[in-house]
Amino acid sequence: MRLTTKGRFAVTAMIDLALRQNNGPVTLAAISQRQQISLSYLEQLFGKLRRHQLVESTRGPGGGYTLGRKAAEITVADIIVSVDEPIDATQCGGKENCMGEGQRCMTQELWAQLNARMVDFLDSVTLQSLVDEQLAKGLVIENAPMIKRAISSTPVVKPIRVNAPNSVFALGGALSK
Repeated sequence: MRLTTKGRFAVTAMIDLALRQNNGPVTLAAISQRQQISLSYLEQLFGKLRRHQLVESTRGPGGGYTLGRKAAEITVADIIVSVDEPIDATQCGGKENCMGEGQRCMTQELWAQLNARMVDFLDSVTLQSLVDEQLAKGLVIENAPMIKRAISSTPVVKPIRVNAPNSVFALGGALSK
C-alpha cells in the first residue's frame, strides 16, 4: 500500500491548522507557505475536507479555516477518506477479481487483513494526538497578533484638490465667463 501525497498533505495541513486555530481562522496561504504545499492543491483538499465537515471556512478579512470538530474527535482515517484517498492494499480494490472473472489471487486474504489493520490503526490516531506530539517535540507556535485590517500603519495621503476644469467643455465654459 502506498499513501499518496494527497493523504499526506491533507494530514499535514490539518495538523498545521489544529496547531494554530487558537489565534483565529488560519489562511491556506499561511499553511502553504509553512508546509511548502501548493496553494491551489490545498484549496482542492480543503474543499473536500469542508464537504466532510472536518473544517469550517470563514470568508472576508480575517477569514480562513478552523476545525469543524474538536481535534480529539478527528482521526487520521477521517482525513484520508475525506480527500478520496483509498486505504487498500489489494490490487483489485477489494473486489476479489484480480485474476479475472470470479477468481481470487492466493494472497487476497492477506491483503484484506492488512487493509483492516491499517484502517483500525489510522482510526485510532487522532488529530489531537498528532498535535500533542508536535508540541512535545518542541514546536513553537508563533502568536500572530490579531491585526485589524481596517487600520493601516502607513499614513493615508490625501489627494491634492485642484480647482480647475476637468474637461475641454468645462474649460471652454470657464473661459467664456
